[in-house]
Amino acid sequence: MLKRYFKEIKTLSKIGIPIFGTQMSYMLMGTTDTIIAGRASSLDLAGLGQGTIISNTIFFLFCGVIFSVTPIVAQLNGAKRYVEIGKKLREILWIAGLLGFILMIVLININPVINTIYDFLNLDIDKELQTIATDYLRVVAPGIAFLTIFSCLRCYSEGMALTLPVFIISVSAMLINIPLDIIFVYGLFGAPKLGGVGCGIATSIVTFSAMIVMACYIAFSKKYSKTKPFSEFTPPSLETFKEVFKLGFPIGFGIFIELSMFSGAGLIIAVLGPTILASHLIAINIASLFFVVPLSIGLASATRVGNLVGEEKPSDAKFASFAAVYFCLITALINMVVILAFKTQLVGLYNNEEIVIATASALLIFAAIFQIPDGIQMGALGSLRGYKDTFIPMILLLISYWIFALPTGYYLSVGSTDTLGASGMWIAMILGLCIFAVLSIIRLRHINNRFIN
Repeated sequence: MLKRYFKEIKTLSKIGIPIFGTQMSYMLMGTTDTIIAGRASSLDLAGLGQGTIISNTIFFLFCGVIFSVTPIVAQLNGAKRYVEIGKKLREILWIAGLLGFILMIVLININPVINTIYDFLNLDIDKELQTIATDYLRVVAPGIAFLTIFSCLRCYSEGMALTLPVFIISVSAMLINIPLDIIFVYGLFGAPKLGGVGCGIATSIVTFSAMIVMACYIAFSKKYSKTKPFSEFTPPSLETFKEVFKLGFPIGFGIFIELSMFSGAGLIIAVLGPTILASHLIAINIASLFFVVPLSIGLASATRVGNLVGEEKPSDAKFASFAAVYFCLITALINMVVILAFKTQLVGLYNNEEIVIATASALLIFAAIFQIPDGIQMGALGSLRGYKDTFIPMILLLISYWIFALPTGYYLSVGSTDTLGASGMWIAMILGLCIFAVLSIIRLRHINNRFIN
C-alpha cells in the first residue's frame, strides 16, 4: 500500500511541479509588488495591498467560472475526445472575453462601492491609503481582463496535463514584472514616480504579454494539435455557456467566499491603521507564498482525478484523491516549521520598520498554524473539482467563512470593548479553515463512495 502511495505521489508531482512553478510565479509577482512598494513606504504597501485584495476577490468572483475548464478538459482528455476539447476551448474563450470586459469596467468604477461598505460598517480609513488603492485598481483593470483570457488558455493546457508551457510563460512574466515594478514605483528612465500604483501598470503590461504568448504557443505547438484549438471559427454556444456556469460558478463563488474572508479581514484591520494593515498584509503574503505547495498539489489532483474519472477508473480516482490530501498535509507541516523558524528574517525582506517587523512576526505564528487546515482543505477541494463536484463545496465554504470566520473575526478584532486587534482576525480565520477542512474531507469520502457504488 505504501508503495502505491509513493507511486501516486510521484504522478501527482509530475503534474504538479510545473503547476507549482506557475503558481509560485504568480505569488512572486505579488511578493515583488509587496516588497518594492513596501520599500517605498508603509502607506504605499498598505494601499497596494488593499487594492490587490479587492481586485483578486472580484477577479475570482467573476472569472473563477473559467477554472471549470480544467476538469472539463481533463475528463474529455481521459476519454480521448480530443477534437471536442478544441471546440470547447473556442466556445469558452467567448465567455472569458466577456467576463474580462465586465471585470475591467467594475474595477475602474469600484470606489463608490468601497466607500459604501465602510459607511455601512461605520469604519474610518486613512484617505491617502484609499486613494492609492483606488488608483491602483484603475490602472490594473485592463491587466485583470487580459488575465481572464490567459486563465482560460492556462486551464485548457493544464487539463491536458501540459503544465510545463504554462510554467515557462509564467516564470518569464514574473521576471519581466520585477524591472517594470522598479521603473514605475520609483520613476526611473523618465517614467512617473507612482509608488504602489506603479505596480498596477506593470501588472497590466505583463498579463497582456503573457496572454499573447500563450495563445501563439497553443496555436503553433504540435503538443496541442490533436485538439485542433484554433482550426476554425466557432460561435458562442448556449449549451457550453450553461455547462461552464453550472460547474464554474460554484468554483468562482467558492473562491470568492474564501478570498472575501481575507478581504474582509483586510478591510476590518485597515481601521487599526496603516502600520497594522501593512503588518497583516506581509503575514498574509508570506502565508500565501508557502501555501503554493499544497495549492499546486490540489490543482494537480483536479487534473489527475478528472483524467481517471474520464477513463472510468473510480477506485483509482478515490486512491489518488486521498493521496493528494496526505501529500498536502505533509507539505503543510513542513511549511509550518519553516515559517516558525525564520519568521523574523522573512518579514525583514518586506519592510525595515521595527514596529512592522515586530507586529508581522507575531502574526506569522498564526500563519504557521494556518498552513495545516489550509493544506488539508486544498487537497480535498482539488480532488472534488476533478469529480466536477463544486456546488456543495461552495455551500461548505460559505458556512465556514461567512457564518463562522468573518463574524467571529470582526468581534475579536474591533467589535468588542476588549479586542485582540489583528490577532483576533487571524484566530477567526484559522477557525474557519479548520471547519472547512473537516467538512471537505467528509464530502470527499461521500463523492468517492458514490462514484464507486
